[in-house]
Amino acid sequence: MSNGTKSGLQALLTPEESVVVLIDHQPFQFANLNSHEPTMIVNNAVALAKTAKLFDVPTILTTVLEERGGYLIKGLQDVFPEQKPINRTLINTWEDERVVDAVKATGRKKLIIAGLWTEICVAMPAIQAAGEGFDVFVVTDASGGASKEAHDMAVQRMVQAGVVPITWTAVASEWQRDWAREKTISAMTEVLLEHGGATGVAFAWETQLLATGRAGNSI
Repeated sequence: MSNGTKSGLQALLTPEESVVVLIDHQPFQFANLNSHEPTMIVNNAVALAKTAKLFDVPTILTTVLEERGGYLIKGLQDVFPEQKPINRTLINTWEDERVVDAVKATGRKKLIIAGLWTEICVAMPAIQAAGEGFDVFVVTDASGGASKEAHDMAVQRMVQAGVVPITWTAVASEWQRDWAREKTISAMTEVLLEHGGATGVAFAWETQLLATGRAGNSI
């Protein structure tokens, strides 16, 4: 099992320790995605990818049988246009040496996974990697299963194996950590405005009110 701590400050994510693997966000998998509204998974997966790129977190894209299951969805590929996804035949991503080697080459031990379907192509590598000493986090709202039960049971199974469930906004917040970190705050705000749902709407409203207040004070 992973040697990482599950509590305390060290348990939180940092960009410097993180590596992301995005698994099989492809048309075939979306066609039988029933645990979540598919557009939500698209939104959240793309948001996670954009956030990883913003914080310079290495991100590995992978597909399974893309010649039959379809290419990686455009929203994700557009975030990393130069990267060719690793196309596998193995159901378990962690059994593909190219993926494992790419992760290990980063030297990072906090492995963040999201993909389709949760009960198969996410659970298998998450459980195996946790058993090989990685601190594994699964972004549950950027992943989905063939049914709600399948997704939920997979999350429960992974938790029992020491995997940490997390959401994309939690990942982003732990990476940002301090709103005084001006280097990333502007771009992070843009991701929230575009992908943060009600949070993005509320932030835009707050910005409007602050701007109006400044204009009023200057009169």
